This record gives sequence, structure tokens and C-alpha cells, in this order.
Amino acid sequence: MRYSRQNKIIELINSYEIDTQEKLASMLRENGFEVTQATISRDIKDLQLVKTLSSSGKYKYALNKSKDMPVSDRFVKIFRETITSFAASGNLIVVKTLSGCAAAAGEAIDNSGLPHIIGSIAGDNTLLLIADSTEAIPEIMQEFQDMLQMRGK
Repeated sequence: MRYSRQNKIIELINSYEIDTQEKLASMLRENGFEVTQATISRDIKDLQLVKTLSSSGKYKYALNKSKDMPVSDRFVKIFRETITSFAASGNLIVVKTLSGCAAAAGEAIDNSGLPHIIGSIAGDNTLLLIADSTEAIPEIMQEFQDMLQMRGK
């Protein structure tokens, strides 16, 4: 439920100018998520959201695009807790996730700095990754396998 909720938060802040925790909580409730202020605060911290100036001149929540943030830690955690399987064909990798988690996993991958991944397309529980070459696929797949093996640790 947490990853589905956090995925919805990412979707909401990318679609609307949300400037307060109260507004975010209200929009989550409208989308079927019962949340408290404490839950919203934890989610904001987990997602490393920041307030940025919007085009309308107001501040709004946004994903932190800073390269100084430990995005790779977040990526590893999301990957280990939501990925159910992955397979490659050519320069494409199909990643299966828990329901509602593909977009969050895709966002984490896109911001992780993993070499050779040039983009992703996410559905509800399926993520398509595009690698820069077929030669890079074994390296990417091994990286994913190594992260999954850390799951129980």
C-alpha cells in the first residue's frame, strides 16, 4: 500500500501544483487513500520531495533532481521491495512489479544514474526499460540480480 500511495503522490505532484501537506492529503483521500498528516510527512521524506517555484510563482512539491541526493539507495530499496521479475530481449528489459508500483520503480531507475539505461515506460505493474545497446544488457541484468539477492539482508 505504501508504494502505491507514494506512486500516486508522484503522479499528483507531477500533474498539479500542490503546495501543502493538507492539499496533498486531501487529493490522496479523493483517490481512495486514507492518510494522516504523519503518513504524508513520512512519504515526503521517503520520496525526498522539495518545494520549488512553479510557473505561477507559487511554491509546490516536486521530486528532488539534485545529483547529491542518495537516489541509488532509494532505487535499491524500491527495486528490492516491488520487483517480482525481469527479462530481456534485444536492448529492452521488461520489469514486472507489484500492482501500482511500476511508475515509482521507473522514476527511481530514471534518476538512479545506472549506466546504459536511456529511458523507461511504466504501466501499472510493468516497466519497459530501454538500454543503449544489446551489449549492455548482461551488465544491467547482473546489477538487477545483485540487488535482488540483497533482498533478505
